[in-house]
Amino acid sequence: MKIYLTRHGQTEWNLEKRLQGWKNSNLTSKGREGAALLGERLKTVDLDMIFSSSSMRAIETSKIITRGRNIEIKPEDDLREIHTGKWEGNTLQDVEKLYPEEYYAYQNTPHLYKPNANGGETFFELQERAISVINKIIDEGKYQNVLIVTHGVTARVIMAYFENRPIEKLWETPHIRNTSLSLIEIDGEDIKIPIYADASHL
Repeated sequence: MKIYLTRHGQTEWNLEKRLQGWKNSNLTSKGREGAALLGERLKTVDLDMIFSSSSMRAIETSKIITRGRNIEIKPEDDLREIHTGKWEGNTLQDVEKLYPEEYYAYQNTPHLYKPNANGGETFFELQERAISVINKIIDEGKYQNVLIVTHGVTARVIMAYFENRPIEKLWETPHIRNTSLSLIEIDGEDIKIPIYADASHL
C-alpha cells in the first residue's frame, strides 16, 4: 500500500505568519497553483481515495489536485492541524509575547509542551488522532494508493510515527512546504519512505 502525503496550499495566514490550527484562511493564488502542480505530478497515480482534513484550506487543495478526475474526497476531522486554542489567528510574534513559556516549549521542547493557558492540544494528542485515521485506512485493506491532504504539523507527526522518531525530535524533521509530497510504502511490517517533503514539482 502507498500513502501519499501532502500539506495544503499556501494560505493568506501562512504569509502573515499567523497560527491557523482549527481556524481557516483562504488559499493564495500561489497556493492554488501549487495544488494544481501537485495534481499534475500525481495524474499518473491511480488514487483510490483522498482523505482530507476537514478544514476548508485542505478541502480546496484536494479539489484542485483532483480536478478533472473522478476521485472521492473524504473529509476527516482528525486530520486537522494541531489545535492551539487562543493562539489561533494570532501572529507567531504576538504568541511569543503573550505566552513566552508555552511558546518556547512548543518550538524547542515539543515533548514537554502543555497548552495549559491556551486551551489547545499536545503533540502527542495530535499524533494519536491523526495516526488513528491512518491505521483505520490501513486496516480496511481495500486501498492500494491513497492521498492524505493535511497540515504542516500534522504531516510532521505522521512522518515521525512511521520513522519511529520521538516527539522530542519532531522539529528535526525536514521542513514540509505547502503542497510538497511525501510517500510512505507499507508492506506488512515493512515500511519505506522513498519520498520525503519533495517539492520538485513546484
